[in-house]
Amino acid sequence: MNKITLLIIDDHPLFRQGVSDSVSLESDMKVLGQASSGDQALDLIRSLKPAVVLLDVNLPVMNGQQITHQVTQDKLPTRVVLMTGYDDIEQALHAAMAGAAAYCSKDVEPKTLIRMIRNVAEGKYVFGSKVMNRRDLDVWIQEQIEGARRSYSEPGSPFHPLSDREMEVLECVVRGMSNKEIAGLLGISHQTVKNHVTSILRKFGVEDRTQAVVYALKRGWVQLKNSQVKPEE
Repeated sequence: MNKITLLIIDDHPLFRQGVSDSVSLESDMKVLGQASSGDQALDLIRSLKPAVVLLDVNLPVMNGQQITHQVTQDKLPTRVVLMTGYDDIEQALHAAMAGAAAYCSKDVEPKTLIRMIRNVAEGKYVFGSKVMNRRDLDVWIQEQIEGARRSYSEPGSPFHPLSDREMEVLECVVRGMSNKEIAGLLGISHQTVKNHVTSILRKFGVEDRTQAVVYALKRGWVQLKNSQVKPEE
């Protein structure tokens, strides 16, 4: 029987070991290794190529979202289950847009986590207690965005704080373009693109490109495209 190979990444040794002990009891699963920081995690994922990685959102050096971005960009075969100390639908949306296959709270019941791992290993997606295929996930993402937009956007035409050039850069980010690709399309330097992205993050009060996209989508300033948001270069 082919076992589901796993990595467990968390900076709390007791939590890591607890998850490992639970998973190791399953005859169809095998833990290949553990790590406590983002850089270690990425090295292990690249070298061992597990079927699934259980990845804490908050990690030193690189956070879980950044690692997920990199795994997606590198087209690695590993599927990511992002885990967090708090269950928040907005963070789940960030995780889905970053390329994660599942998202759950760290207080999840062991049997629920085991079931989630098996679903993810089979190519499914698990968000908001729903098991979905790729098409279902796209619909779910759009529903979350639309729901948030109804809740938070101002009536009428919403004001946004970005310049015309910053809006052009943001729309390219939504399309999944890298800074180099944006520079080529807009005819500006790579550094200028980076400056615009930094300005967008500062104005929105967010930490990364995915959060900036979600922030803008909620307010109806941009439209969702069928592509992953790439990390900053």
